[in-house]
Amino acid sequence: MSVRTSTPVGAPIWIDLATSDIARSQAFYGEVFGWTFESSGPEYGGYVTALKDGRPVAGLMSNDPQWNSPDGWTTYLHTTDAKATLAKAFAAGATTCGMDEPMPVPDKGVMGLLADTDGAFVGLWQPTGHRGFDLVNEHGAPVYFQWTGRDIAKAQAFYQEVFGWQIEVVSDTDEFRYRTALFDGEALLGMMDGSAFLPEGVPSNWSFYFGADDVDKSVQQILDNGGSVVRDAEDTPYGRLAAVADPTGAAFNLSSLQ
Repeated sequence: MSVRTSTPVGAPIWIDLATSDIARSQAFYGEVFGWTFESSGPEYGGYVTALKDGRPVAGLMSNDPQWNSPDGWTTYLHTTDAKATLAKAFAAGATTCGMDEPMPVPDKGVMGLLADTDGAFVGLWQPTGHRGFDLVNEHGAPVYFQWTGRDIAKAQAFYQEVFGWQIEVVSDTDEFRYRTALFDGEALLGMMDGSAFLPEGVPSNWSFYFGADDVDKSVQQILDNGGSVVRDAEDTPYGRLAAVADPTGAAFNLSSLQ
C-alpha cells in the first residue's frame, strides 16, 4: 500500500467530483474501485469522502444546477496560503471562477478556485485538518495528473510563477510537445500541448489517472455499471491507458500500475 503522509507545495493534493446523482456515483465507483464512503453531514453540505482501504482518495458533492456546469472532476493543488496564492494567480493572469476569495472549510482547510491563463479550471487546497488523498499509485487511487491546453508556453510560465514548478521538457516537437513538473525529483504531473487536437469548444483542462490492476477489466466494469469509454485501452510507453466516463458523464483516465 502506497500511503502518502505529505504533499509537496504546488503538487496535486485532492480531487473531488461534482455530480448530479451522488447515490448513483457512489454505487458506480464502489463497484469499479471498491471505494467506501463517509458523509461529512449537513454542516458540510452533504460532502462525501471516498475511501480506499480505509484511506481518503477523493470527494463527492452535489452539482448545483446554478453552477451551470456539467458533472466533472476538479484537481486541487497544494498551497500553504490560499489567499496569497489566489492573489498571485490573478496578478499573473488567472481569472475568477465565481470565488474571488478563498473559502474556509471548518476544521478541514481553505479552498480556492481559479481558471489559469489558458482557461483550465483548477482548485487550491490549504490543508489544516484534511491533508488530501492518503493513498496513491494503487488500484482506485490517483496515479498521475495532466494539464492539456492550447498555449503550453504561457501556461508553463503561469504555473512556474505562481507555484514554483520545476519543469523538465520531455519532447518539444510539433507532433508531441510535453513537459513534466518535478517535485523532489519525482514527476507528479505533466503538461501536454493540445493545440493540434483539442476540439473546437473544448476548453483547456486538468485530468488525472486512477490506478487499475487490470485496465481492460476495469473498462469492462465501467461499461457494466453504466459508464462509457472515451478512448479505448492501449499500450503506451507509460503503461496501458484508457479514457472513460462515469454514468453521468464525468471523465477520468485509467493507468496500469508499473
